[in-house]
Amino acid sequence: MKNIESILYLLLFLPLISCNANSKTIASDTTKKQNTYVNTFKGDKVVKTDEEWKNILSESEYYVLREKGTERSFTGDLLDNNSEGVYVCRGCGLPLFGSESKFKSGTGWPSFFEIIKEGNVATDTDYHIGYARTEILCGRCDGHLGHVFDDGPAPTGLRYCVNSASLDFEAKRKP
Repeated sequence: MKNIESILYLLLFLPLISCNANSKTIASDTTKKQNTYVNTFKGDKVVKTDEEWKNILSESEYYVLREKGTERSFTGDLLDNNSEGVYVCRGCGLPLFGSESKFKSGTGWPSFFEIIKEGNVATDTDYHIGYARTEILCGRCDGHLGHVFDDGPAPTGLRYCVNSASLDFEAKRKP
């Protein structure tokens, strides 16, 4: 029975652990569990009831965007997307990341080294798995996107680790 419990534990928490492997979180003070929400979005916010969100999002999208869930690693539909274009919030369509900032991190989630525009991504400190991580959210609708870490490539040194379920992709139009 103990082996089954150990296996279940790994299946439930391995996706959360692997995204954090060999990285430090941007949030450095784990002793203070204070609200550190920062949102500098300039524009109209998108606010909907839970029922309205459930009507426009699939079950997995709702789980990630509204309940701050995490999709299993290596399962997202945008992980291996190499097309040119823009990654937008699946909840409200706000542009978040350009394809030129996407890179292979090996974590199993789409990763980006910079956001497309200042203010489009908000941050908060997340303690859901027992230690501080910097959560990233859509600046317009506050949808949960993933987390940001300081082990990314130059020029920023950041790794925005994002759930595919929180993104849509808009391919670059040919002239």
